[in-house]
Amino acid sequence: MSVIAIDAGTTGVTSVVVGADGAVASRGYAEFGQLYPQPGWVEQLPEAIWQATLASCARALDGLAARHGAADPVTCLGLTNQRETAVIWDRATLATPRRAIVWQDRRTAGLCARLREDGHEERVAELTGLRIDPYFTATKLTWLARNEPATWAGVTDGSLALGTVDSYLIARLTGGRRHVTDASNASRTLLFDIGAGQWSAELCELFGVPPHALPEVVASTGLIGHTDPDAFLGLDLPIAGVAGDQQAALFGQACYAPGAAKCTYGTGSFVLANTGPAIVRSRAGLLSTVAWMDESGTLTYALEGSVFVTGAAIQWLRDGLGVIVHAADSERLAASVPDSGGVVFVPALTGLGAPDWDPHARGAIFGITRGTTAAHLARATLEAIAFEVRDVVDLMEAEARAAGAGGGPAGTVPSGPSAPLRVDGGAAVNDLLMQLQADQLQAPVERPVVAETTALGAAFLAGLATGVWASAGELAATWKLGRRFEPGPRDEGAHQRWREAVRRSLGWAAGPAG
Repeated sequence: MSVIAIDAGTTGVTSVVVGADGAVASRGYAEFGQLYPQPGWVEQLPEAIWQATLASCARALDGLAARHGAADPVTCLGLTNQRETAVIWDRATLATPRRAIVWQDRRTAGLCARLREDGHEERVAELTGLRIDPYFTATKLTWLARNEPATWAGVTDGSLALGTVDSYLIARLTGGRRHVTDASNASRTLLFDIGAGQWSAELCELFGVPPHALPEVVASTGLIGHTDPDAFLGLDLPIAGVAGDQQAALFGQACYAPGAAKCTYGTGSFVLANTGPAIVRSRAGLLSTVAWMDESGTLTYALEGSVFVTGAAIQWLRDGLGVIVHAADSERLAASVPDSGGVVFVPALTGLGAPDWDPHARGAIFGITRGTTAAHLARATLEAIAFEVRDVVDLMEAEARAAGAGGGPAGTVPSGPSAPLRVDGGAAVNDLLMQLQADQLQAPVERPVVAETTALGAAFLAGLATGVWASAGELAATWKLGRRFEPGPRDEGAHQRWREAVRRSLGWAAGPAG
């Protein structure tokens, strides 16, 4: 038995077929475009995401057939996805009346500022574990209601459905029969009460979102529906696992015990630590979120630090500047110099997430001289990623110490300099970056054999529900270490220069008056 898992990311869709041994038997990939209609705006065509999903799944299944024939049938499907992106579609035709507004989009920064000024931040954080920020889905929907009334009329009258990418893809996979989301994705919308485990009428009223337009919230592991053969490659498969990409990666990295942590290096980087049944509240910029919900309705929570731009900075070197031809070239180029030559790059290309949370921050490069080369800029980019992740982990460790001293839930987040960090994602294959990360954390960095742990988590969730695997313990036994990076000396001066550069980049888009 094997499982097909779809990982619908921010720039492309990866599909993998995972065997009962936890190994990837076949994979497929297809990209889709990004649209930038105005500075700070990021949009995508939902139809392009769906077509990339079909193409990547077809390639993965073709590869499986070429290797194994019919000897290893696919028995179920799991799905994971970019989170917080807002999608609207017609319930009857599944057509989309407008582009999706992507999680990176910052158009609602002013709206968020007004909501904070009006005193809503504390209550929203209490219910959702999040902060009022353009990153999350709800203010995108508020913006649509205020700026596109013709479209919003369809939401109000029930002809149009609202959801995130998982909801949209499940609608497409099932031929429109299911309008659902799982608890992990729901917890990223600013509309979900993470303590009660349900949509909040209070938050829906605050953001002006009609509850009837939202998807049903279901478990992350369990039978959700079946694919429609007419819509999905002639296949009738149970859809049995769904989770947001970062929660899926936490599951795929076998971080099942409270305190276990991982970092995914994708378009952005996201550090998540399992906090078990406890909602751990951050005092300084981390997010409390649902990790997953089991079939009984029991919620597991996580503490998260969200960094918006990491792998996207490497893509910018490639696509924006032409400094490299392929993303993988960044390692070779950066390794050609011993350090960044004093160059510091703050990749706040769509604002800053944790721990600074400034939608008005913008990218900046400091320390350029006549001697600066493309190699120094590449090195500074990798260093910036390592610094960003260190800032989040440092904050997690500080809050763990504070929780312990104050009688709170100590031990539910990484709490020691020797605690290893499990890593995955596209940029995790960069050995230089992983060594820089270990040096900055002063902790081991562990990279598994299977790099596609986001898709692997979706496969695990689906297979757990359908009997491919019997327990989390059996899943944990499939995790295999690929390489462990031990920490070397830490360049503390470079990190201090980084923090000063971040300070100078804050508020840039807001203008001199801030």
